[in-house]
Amino acid sequence: MKEIKAEDIILYEDEDLLVCHKPAGFPVQSRRMGTMDLESLLRNYLAGKGEQAYVAVIHRLDQPVQGILVFAKNKESAAKLNQQIQQGKMEKRYLAYVQGKPEKKEAHLVNEMEKDARTNTSRVVENKTPISKRAELVYRVLQETEEGSLVEIHLLTGRHHQIRVQMAHAGMPLFGDTKYNKEATKQQEWQQISLCAYKVSFFHPKTKKKMEFQVKPVGNFPIV
Repeated sequence: MKEIKAEDIILYEDEDLLVCHKPAGFPVQSRRMGTMDLESLLRNYLAGKGEQAYVAVIHRLDQPVQGILVFAKNKESAAKLNQQIQQGKMEKRYLAYVQGKPEKKEAHLVNEMEKDARTNTSRVVENKTPISKRAELVYRVLQETEEGSLVEIHLLTGRHHQIRVQMAHAGMPLFGDTKYNKEATKQQEWQQISLCAYKVSFFHPKTKKKMEFQVKPVGNFPIV
């Protein structure tokens, strides 16, 4: 991966928050020594400007996934933004390019999901178990191609690998997803997973003004 500069991925910045377009393959946080991650990149960026190097991760994206992320620059903003997430006031929309053409062009998927920490995977289970969690999303088909469908996804819960697992379970695995799509290894044209957190809206932690950000996915998405 080429070197990433904070200035190139920051969409918005003020004294309370940072909004970025995370590149695919770049971790939000990393436990590996010597591995750069988005949190460290932003801390270094703020320190380089002589500002307090405080960066609070408000929500996350899987390392292979690109898209919009919001970070707080102080504890007060972090608390208020986290409260919005708990109350469902921060809305996130995703674009995904999936295999197949679903019969239902819009649907509400509800499943029970279990996470396996040992393999870092999740799966749908038919019945509720002591370790399963309810997973909900709504998808809408935006465009169909010969190979698949471009869908917009509204995530209603935030489970581990939720979109990838639920869509694959519904017969619509994501292109480029080597973890949950058995065909992905044959899809040489997909060097990254076809999933992007392309739209995020929330209320500014200080001014209460509604903020909305939208990006175009980088890569070979069939954009409408």
